[in-house]
Amino acid sequence: MSVKPPSTKTISRRTLVIALVVVATLLVGVVVGGEAYARHTVSRCISTQFEKDMGSKIDVGFGWKPMLITWFDGKISEVTVDSDDTKFGPAVGMVVHARLNDVEVKDNGKSGGTIGSSSADVTWSNDGIKETLAGMVTGVKSSASSGMLTLDVLGGLAQLQVHPQVTNGVVHVETASAHLLGIGLPTDLVQSIVDVFSQSLQSYPLGLKATDIKVTDNGIEVKLAGGGTELAAATGSNSDVMC
Repeated sequence: MSVKPPSTKTISRRTLVIALVVVATLLVGVVVGGEAYARHTVSRCISTQFEKDMGSKIDVGFGWKPMLITWFDGKISEVTVDSDDTKFGPAVGMVVHARLNDVEVKDNGKSGGTIGSSSADVTWSNDGIKETLAGMVTGVKSSASSGMLTLDVLGGLAQLQVHPQVTNGVVHVETASAHLLGIGLPTDLVQSIVDVFSQSLQSYPLGLKATDIKVTDNGIEVKLAGGGTELAAATGSNSDVMC
């Protein structure tokens, strides 16, 4: 029994299918590779823009929009920024999770850009507060029930109780009590501690302002919000980074 060889038409159809599969695979590879490259490039640009203000390395995340499109139109619907060691003012050890909405970069980041609105959650632990106030404070305890922090001063011989609160977008730190074996602490010492504490909770980038502050048993939690603000233009070697 003889076997008929495949017809020319069958071979052509098979070749076409194989060619289409190869082309589709190549296209998928190009799109996936291009998207990965675009995300890396945009992430690097955004990171460069924000790390100076945040005072530490950050992790950047994006919303649903493909970065290949952003690469061309410069618009990002949502950017999330995370840092576990942010420095605002004199503060150290702040953990920040921020969200930036309606971000638009101009001229591939060379001419800066704009942010439509922003919000952030800041956590400052007792250990971070102690490190920030090192040299003046040797221990920090916080109480969610009282809303106060107790700072050990002069090696624990004295204690200073403070109460942070938000007024018109600004965090103020009030002194509740300050005593050394029943005797009041020197005013200059108390004021210097309160000043550093306050400055650590008042210096935020991107027009962010405090909307709420809460004392927990582990430290302080601050909520921030901001409206429209400008992004600085990229400078130096970063000016060649396309966003």
